[in-house]
Amino acid sequence: MSKKRTKYSAEFKSQLVLELLKNERTISEIASDNNITPQNLQGWKKIFLDNAVIAMEPSKAIKEYKDDLAKSQEENEMLVKLVGKVTIEKEWLEKKLRSLASSDKKDMIEPKRNDLSLRPQCQLLGLNRSSLYYQKKENVKQTQIKERITAIFEKVPIYGAAKVHQQLVQDGIKVSRNTVASYRKEMKLHAVLAVKQVNTTLPIKSHKKHSYKLRGLDINKANQVWSTDITYIKVKGGMVYLAAIIDWHSKAVLSHKISNTMDTALVMDVLNDALARYGNPEIFNTDQGSQYTSELHTARLKKEGIIISMDGKGRATDNICIERFWRSAKCECIYLNEYDSISVLKEDVNDYIAFYNHKRFHQTLNYKKPMDVYSDSILSSSTLKNAG
Repeated sequence: MSKKRTKYSAEFKSQLVLELLKNERTISEIASDNNITPQNLQGWKKIFLDNAVIAMEPSKAIKEYKDDLAKSQEENEMLVKLVGKVTIEKEWLEKKLRSLASSDKKDMIEPKRNDLSLRPQCQLLGLNRSSLYYQKKENVKQTQIKERITAIFEKVPIYGAAKVHQQLVQDGIKVSRNTVASYRKEMKLHAVLAVKQVNTTLPIKSHKKHSYKLRGLDINKANQVWSTDITYIKVKGGMVYLAAIIDWHSKAVLSHKISNTMDTALVMDVLNDALARYGNPEIFNTDQGSQYTSELHTARLKKEGIIISMDGKGRATDNICIERFWRSAKCECIYLNEYDSISVLKEDVNDYIAFYNHKRFHQTLNYKKPMDVYSDSILSSSTLKNAG
């Protein structure tokens, strides 16, 4: 029998969404502390942002409220006419329910209902309420094994069920491999591997895809081609996402942001920041992820007259410039540290990108620094334009 879903107040949802938007804690931490799922938070965030315009147009909201109120009054009048009929049917149904066996009645009880407590449920079914309070003894060994599995995941997230089982055996814990796999599935623990980075590219079939425009292209100046991507980074309590935009000619990182959610808002913030600070590129390359094929993202590029290019399906090498940056950032900085908070990670990433842009020698640039190459190219292009 289905169970009624837990209802959350608007105040509760708003409070969590505002906390999520601060980007100070991971979505997993916030969800765990409040006994909800990350999917709940994702949905509430979308609703919150989609309806933010109401705060700017209160008169419209009031009109819609009045229209809804009038409609509700009409519906109430109709419902009043049905009360008599429903009352008769309810009394008939109660008599039928009382004739059921005790085991069947227990199966019909819904303890989590907010609109009908256990007492009236038992009264309607003719069931002794005391029969509901049998409590199954806690399986201490099972709890200990699950806690140890969680500890192993937090320390070595790349382990699958087989390796976790091996670690448990080494620790002297007797448990079968199938049981370990079952517990991990129950706790939603999955191995975090480098190859799973492609999961940041989640295409939607209904979104329009654009062809790859960079094959054979001679890229010889700054702002000719920009590209973007998203990668994940592990912090204490879960995962966060780093999005960045890079200039192909100079290898300079023009914009970046870390967020606890991977959605359109993240990529739009990075795109708008880069456009505001560095002008427009001729071509903008992305993968086929839903964030980049969304109407909001593609419309922004089209509005600026920017040519849209997208990687071929499953071809990470089409976006090799930013893929190499991810490798450098992780090997030279991120993988060398453990992050207890998002704020510490942000500071570290900011420092590294500043180093990468302004101080790090780049072999493919003849050991010049990316932002120096970018600035020189922009100055050269401006000089040629003025001379022409």
